[in-house]
Amino acid sequence: MAIHNVDGLELNVDRGPNWLFVKLRSREEPFDEVPHIAEKLWSISSRHFIYRLVLELDDIAEMPSNMMSQLVMLQERLSQCGGALRICGLSPECEETLHDFRLESALPNHPSREAAVMGERAHL
Repeated sequence: MAIHNVDGLELNVDRGPNWLFVKLRSREEPFDEVPHIAEKLWSISSRHFIYRLVLELDDIAEMPSNMMSQLVMLQERLSQCGGALRICGLSPECEETLHDFRLESALPNHPSREAAVMGERAHL
């Protein structure tokens, strides 16, 4: 497992067959902005030559709006390479934020890492 730090977040990266699993943890509560998270995740993905990511967000209590826009931007970039971005473990508050911004279909929350890999949607 590799650990990276960016924008007040700790990124724990595990490599699986054809997928990267990135668990985000906040080092600072609350954190307001994450302007470089998409670029950092893209860099990690490129370094591993794996363009399918599962972001595990169990430890993120609140999701700043700019983080959501960064994730949408990353998702578009990954899909241009035939990859995918999937998220799992969102808190009810984060799910509500996605809903408020009408992003729940673009970034659906999966119940687990395994469900994310399989593309199973439990929450919309």
